[in-house]
Amino acid sequence: MKILRFNDDQIGVIKNDNMVVDVSNTISARKAKGPQRVMEEIIDGWRKYRKRFEKVLAEQDGVTLASVQLRSPLARPGKFLAAFSNYIDRPERTADNFPNEYFYKSPDLVGPNAEVELRDIPSCVVYQPEAEFAFVIGKTAKDVTEKKALDYVFGYVPMFDISTRGMVRRTQFVGKGQGSHGCCGPWIITKDEIPDPHNVNVKSWTNGEPRQNYNTGAMAHKIPNQIAWLTKLLTLNPGDVVATGTFHEGLAPVNSGDTIEIEFANMGRAKFKVVGNSPRKDVPWLPGKNQPTPPPGGGMHIV
Repeated sequence: MKILRFNDDQIGVIKNDNMVVDVSNTISARKAKGPQRVMEEIIDGWRKYRKRFEKVLAEQDGVTLASVQLRSPLARPGKFLAAFSNYIDRPERTADNFPNEYFYKSPDLVGPNAEVELRDIPSCVVYQPEAEFAFVIGKTAKDVTEKKALDYVFGYVPMFDISTRGMVRRTQFVGKGQGSHGCCGPWIITKDEIPDPHNVNVKSWTNGEPRQNYNTGAMAHKIPNQIAWLTKLLTLNPGDVVATGTFHEGLAPVNSGDTIEIEFANMGRAKFKVVGNSPRKDVPWLPGKNQPTPPPGGGMHIV
């Protein structure tokens, strides 16, 4: 199934590719629980909710997808983690020389047709949207083995990781963790629809122009390894989301007034608007090829 949030925090399921069936009434006290708790309850109780949703799907045709306002399918996850790089996108890179490493993103996710804000940070060289394949945790995960790791995945979701390039900072708070710099949607795709998460084409566009186009088969640390590594150090809970990194070829600047789009091949495309008071910045930038220049006298850039 493809599960989404729309309009007034209603829960919907895609039918026949272009229709949305409202399944909100299958969830008790939905408004009192709030949008994130509702989605976590669906994920945690999926065996029960799947049957309820299938019954409604069989009885109703729904409304056209074009007639609804999509929201981020995850309103505010308890954890939003993202892998550093993690794609073999240069000849010298191998899985063996890639460390497992992650950073926290702001959990305040931007949904389809909502706004990414680019702030005026003088030491920022350029902003870039990284299209990423992300997985959603389906049940509490701690000290999980690689062999069983995919049992803990509920589904997958397209994500943009907006990156602020060119600064030397002690942490990734400014570079990766700003509010509105995580874009999510159009919907969560349950894992049964993607039998091999390491063979999915991920595409992105800026103002309709193609940008990234890669296959998740180039992932250095596959999803089972990521889950096993992460759950040695923390507990992942239903509704937590982990972005698996990006293939850097195709990255390009983004500026206020632009639109960005992301799609897993044939599984739905989402568009996001870019706003903000940052002046236009069009410096070509590829991580590993262009490195941040320390400020005069060394140390960290002041923000």
